[in-house]
Amino acid sequence: MNTKFFQFEADFVNNLRCIPMVVRYKLDTCGIKLKLSHWNHFNLAEREALVDLPCATANEITTYREFLQQLVIKQTGTAASELPLEEHPAWMDGKTIPIDVLEKAKEEGINITIEQWENLSPVQRFALIKLSRPSHENHNFLPAMQEFKLIS
Repeated sequence: MNTKFFQFEADFVNNLRCIPMVVRYKLDTCGIKLKLSHWNHFNLAEREALVDLPCATANEITTYREFLQQLVIKQTGTAASELPLEEHPAWMDGKTIPIDVLEKAKEEGINITIEQWENLSPVQRFALIKLSRPSHENHNFLPAMQEFKLIS
């Protein structure tokens, strides 16, 4: 399987029918709220471009945002909503485990240490943050914890 995707996403990443975590990470990085209905308007090549395009430096973030908005406008006639950018996103902080992640882990009988949290990549931290939110369908929290070697 492609290393750009997490194993817990294996059931849908081959055809990219859902927005993969790596794209969701980029959406939060560039401040765009992309709906699944928008995503469903894109063809496979457009979805793959959103997976592959870099979105880390200031220039890349601007380019990604503009490319994405052009796609959404082309497919739907209206731009996607923009979100405020977090100045210090929780997934970039290896020293502080967010409360939602700690509570979700505790609910599952798991203890996450700061050392474990520090050793995760920002996109892994992002995934756990998203998967631990009460509003999120979070059946992939445990598979993600296993994949990230936080539990055996």
